[in-house]
Amino acid sequence: METDNETMTGEESLKVITGMINRTKLNISQGRFHLLFWGWLILFCSLSEYLLYAFTGFAHPYYVWFFTIPGVFVSMIYGFNKGRKQKVYTYADRLYMWVWIAFMVTATILFIFLAKNMANVAPYILLLAGYPTFISGIIIKFKPLIIGGLAFWALSLVAHFAGPSISPLAVPAGIIAGYLVPGYMLEKRVDYDAL
Repeated sequence: METDNETMTGEESLKVITGMINRTKLNISQGRFHLLFWGWLILFCSLSEYLLYAFTGFAHPYYVWFFTIPGVFVSMIYGFNKGRKQKVYTYADRLYMWVWIAFMVTATILFIFLAKNMANVAPYILLLAGYPTFISGIIIKFKPLIIGGLAFWALSLVAHFAGPSISPLAVPAGIIAGYLVPGYMLEKRVDYDAL
């Protein structure tokens, strides 16, 4: 009879551990909103800039990037509301959050440094975006994000060396590979894990 109690305690421990792991996956994967939101916003901005530059005489096509300013506030409000509702914070949750906050701070400083030379910012942003995407994939053990980070890095080289006709298309390609595809795959994974 004592063996049954020990077996039951072992099973209960396994259930608790499994529940904690699944909760961590679910908490971190809620970041899919940010991947999809920023993916679509940056895709819109990058394609708009390219089309304005290539097919119009608009003097400042990079002005479309000002749409990212309200995007920051939408992202912060969403994160704040989700954070208030979340009851359990794991080390992985916090690490994931701070990796992306560090990316935003670094990207903001980069934009300040390159404010007078915005035409050449794409390779740097792609290079920078690869880091949190790759690390996020490692944290949540999700290969599409890891591959997305690698794609950002490869496309930063394309943006640097390909020339002005191909280079602007590296950003939309990077966003699709690094944010949108993993974001939608993560959404399906969460829906599957929740069943």
